[in-house]
Amino acid sequence: MIIDNNHFVLNDGSVLPYVGLGTIGIKGDQGTFEILNALNSGYRLIDTSTNYDNEGIVGEAVRRSRLPREEILVSTKLPGSYHAYDQAFLFIQESLRRTGLKYFDKYLIHWPNPKDGKYAEAWKALVDAQKQGLIRTIGVSNFEPEHLDRIIAETGVTPATNQVERHPYFNNNRLVEADKKRGILTESWSPFGRGYLNDVLDNATIKEIAEKYGRTPAQIILNWNYQAGVFTIPKSSDPTHQKENIDSTGFELAREDIERIDALDKGEDGRVEGQDPNEYHEYV
Repeated sequence: MIIDNNHFVLNDGSVLPYVGLGTIGIKGDQGTFEILNALNSGYRLIDTSTNYDNEGIVGEAVRRSRLPREEILVSTKLPGSYHAYDQAFLFIQESLRRTGLKYFDKYLIHWPNPKDGKYAEAWKALVDAQKQGLIRTIGVSNFEPEHLDRIIAETGVTPATNQVERHPYFNNNRLVEADKKRGILTESWSPFGRGYLNDVLDNATIKEIAEKYGRTPAQIILNWNYQAGVFTIPKSSDPTHQKENIDSTGFELAREDIERIDALDKGEDGRVEGQDPNEYHEYV
């Protein structure tokens, strides 16, 4: 993984922008307009999932956009009920039909569901779907080092990205470093935590640092991730917040401020919903 001119160059040669749009909770016709507004504001990657119940409107926004299809990156995920190889391969095709797209730019296994033990089958399906042109770049989400090592050993293919929980209350630096050792880009889901569960954006330390740089707390957190070599997908429906989030790399945090943010980590207690990938199972 290489950071180059506000872009991430992945281990398969694919290129991602420094920030994308998360879409959990964005739905319906209003959601289509919110995604279109993000594209008009400069976003070029839209992150969705079957579990978000909005793949259709993401595809609709892509079709309505004036941007060429090749300039918009669409990322989605395989749900836990479809880890068996044949099911996974068919589900990717169904997901494409749902969006109305001919290919996905990025596709992830959403959770490893290790107690089922089928995530390596799912990974083989992603590898083959990529070979057939259904997916441009493949990755995983919420995978621990042992999960990564298993799929790499069984297929010889290293994921390009690993999307995991990362925010100031759960910095997950251990996994960020594990990903880097394997040449995998870490993505941060819920980079601001979740407002109904914690107060990351209202944290006194974050607000103090934001005042120092003349930036918003959200911009501070996104920059903290970027300087750590982490790709972020903040969710926002508000046009002002969308614009602020995408304008988050025009400054550099001092090492002391990065360390202050890192020190906010609460370990396992900081997870927004206690979702330990070795225990949590997604069956949707």
